[in-house]
Amino acid sequence: MNPVWSAKSDEPNVVRRRLSAAILLTATVLTLRLRAADSTPIEVWTGPSCGCCHDWIKHLEANGFVVTTHDGGNGEARERLGMPVRYGSCHTGAAAGYAIEGHVPAREISRLLDEHPDAVGLSVPAMPRGSPGMDGPVYGGARDPYDVFLIHRDGTALVYQSYR
Repeated sequence: MNPVWSAKSDEPNVVRRRLSAAILLTATVLTLRLRAADSTPIEVWTGPSCGCCHDWIKHLEANGFVVTTHDGGNGEARERLGMPVRYGSCHTGAAAGYAIEGHVPAREISRLLDEHPDAVGLSVPAMPRGSPGMDGPVYGGARDPYDVFLIHRDGTALVYQSYR
């Protein structure tokens, strides 16, 4: 006995394919919306004629941050955000109300924004080789150990993460 081909016999398959396509499309749209929501804005003020600042900005963008850049003005931004000058570096950022000073890895910024501590922000003082933005070929692979500091509102700091 050969089955007879009919539209009715194929209806369950058509419905199944359409439902599968709708589920896949919905999952894709939700994933794209979550990625867009994950894009954290950060505003960055660079130091005068500083190339490593722009390399750090590329690091942030590669890690999902949406960066607005201002050439110059990092000293004023640091003061306005309450970052003590002793934790200063060549550029200053602001993300979700926190100061981000120097070559702070994107991973630590994301952690800060997830944890929401009562603090001024994060700092990598000076310009250690091997930190994001200070890790290009011009540095010949040199890596200095450095710490990312969590700066409290009273000006004290604690090591938030060490890189060795």
